Amino acid sequence: MKKLILLTLFLTAIACQKKEQTEKPAVVTDEHSYSKPELAVVKHLDLDVKVDFDTQTISGKASWLIDNISKGNEIIFDENTLNITKVTLGDEEKETKFELGTATEFHGKPLHITIEPNTTKVNIYYSTTKDAIALQWLKPEQTADKKKPFLFSQGESVWSRTWIPCQDSPGIRFTYNAKVTVPKDLLAVMSAVNPQKKNDTGVYTFKQDKAIPSYLMAIAVGDIEFQSIDNRTGVYAEPSMLKKSAWEFAELGKMVVAAEKLYGPYRWGRYDVLVLPPSFPYGGMENPNLTFLTPGVIARDRSLTSLLAHELGHSWSGNLVTNATWDDIWLNEGFTTYVEHRIGEAIFGKKEFEMQNVITNKELTDNVAEYGDTSPDTRLKVSLTGRNPDDGISMIPYVKGYAFLRVIENAVGREKFDSFIKNYFDAHAFKSITTEDFVKYINENLIKGDKALADKIKLEDWIYKPGIPSNIVPVSSADFDAIDKIQKSWRETGVAGLSKKITTTAEKQHFIDHLPADITTKEMEAIDKEFNFTKGGNFIIKRQWFVQAIRHQYKAANSAIEQFLIGSSRTGSIMMLYKEMIKTPEGKVWAKQVFDKAKSGYHATTIQDAEGVLK
Repeated sequence: MKKLILLTLFLTAIACQKKEQTEKPAVVTDEHSYSKPELAVVKHLDLDVKVDFDTQTISGKASWLIDNISKGNEIIFDENTLNITKVTLGDEEKETKFELGTATEFHGKPLHITIEPNTTKVNIYYSTTKDAIALQWLKPEQTADKKKPFLFSQGESVWSRTWIPCQDSPGIRFTYNAKVTVPKDLLAVMSAVNPQKKNDTGVYTFKQDKAIPSYLMAIAVGDIEFQSIDNRTGVYAEPSMLKKSAWEFAELGKMVVAAEKLYGPYRWGRYDVLVLPPSFPYGGMENPNLTFLTPGVIARDRSLTSLLAHELGHSWSGNLVTNATWDDIWLNEGFTTYVEHRIGEAIFGKKEFEMQNVITNKELTDNVAEYGDTSPDTRLKVSLTGRNPDDGISMIPYVKGYAFLRVIENAVGREKFDSFIKNYFDAHAFKSITTEDFVKYINENLIKGDKALADKIKLEDWIYKPGIPSNIVPVSSADFDAIDKIQKSWRETGVAGLSKKITTTAEKQHFIDHLPADITTKEMEAIDKEFNFTKGGNFIIKRQWFVQAIRHQYKAANSAIEQFLIGSSRTGSIMMLYKEMIKTPEGKVWAKQVFDKAKSGYHATTIQDAEGVLK
């Protein structure tokens, strides 16, 4: 009997082992990383670096704890424009061989390092160069206070490898500790637990105990101060920007609470924001613990804080559950746009939610029209093989992803969909997944073989086909309907008094976006006099108005347009203007002249995109 029990246990163990082997997830191939994580993969980083503003370099040592899965003799890292000086193994720092492979455009070179079967630690000594796309070094005059220099990084999508040798794929996650030495009159912050004031040494230590992908590695160094909003949220900014930033984001804590009620606990400890100088290339970047934010969101009336809701939403979709490759970026941005709108509804009400739905729907229609509705780049699951992965960071994954999730919500009901998303975040917490993983999960946990429901959602059409599927959820806004009536009558009645009827940012944007196609310069002048769009208004209103000004040759705005393009590096927004400018021969000459003046203040990725447009 005893032998029979032992035999049964033995056979059960073998069966379980086989089951585990068959249930192991398939290895995800990331076309934009040289690393082969199925053979040897990083698990934790200890970073010890010095930031030197005189040479504009970061130098030091990246010590990686690794899992040599294959027990082989090599691990491969990604690097791009780095100067690798030495590589050692283990705590005893035994020097080893390394070799750089052939460079590929946008991707840099593979860093082949010789290891031993039992190697668990690899130390890479290196320094950055002036060609590091991820790093933006600002002179004092390029900052808000114009007194001290500033540095910030931007890792998404494949640029972290230009300031740290790493396995630079969103499918590879690791924890990190860092020691950063900076000039004593400056403060360093990272995508981790951060100091809240300067010390006397200029040496700062950081800890990120949640596993993150490399593109979320971030650093900023400058004359930065901190002001708390509540017990777990606060703002970092240059001294002159601090109080106005803290006032602008006074509802930040409420946003975190609203998100938690919808999608479960915030799992990163603190949530702070850093307001950067104008050359930051995005509206915001969702670096864990510390969102990097454009100063363009400081509207002095809290009218643009929906951008903050988007970056906060990434704490669930993107940082907690991450796209495994850049082909799957809609999993980050589509879900986050959905979360953003839901947080916005909770904080600002249903009317604002409805208006934002109409605006987002227009963005989807306009972007699909720009690409062409048969373009493969209008699919949610895109193919970026052989291309710059930044090409995937268009508006399509944001707004088409959002529209797709609205379709699912409409099909199953909001309550059921909220429960599904919360469970989805829980099931994949601190994991990187592919579109196919999502498809499998939704089929098993929501659709469950219900053909009628599957036909209603049209999952394949949304994810794998171009254009806009026929089952998109209709959108409407009573507030916008009222503005549409005004659009039909103001030419007869005049524009006097309209600024008292059209007051919010969303309302003004809708009014501007739907001005008559044959509007005259005289009419543009009258509207400008009534609303003061050219000289006043927040970032979004200026951008939308300037598109119309360029389109309709309203040259009274030219000087302000130039100032806007020179004073901002928010890539998507300034590309809108450059694209409009180059539609005429005269505008193309103007665009190139403005770009030549502006590019010294642009981020490297912004320059890259602008040069592509202007060609």
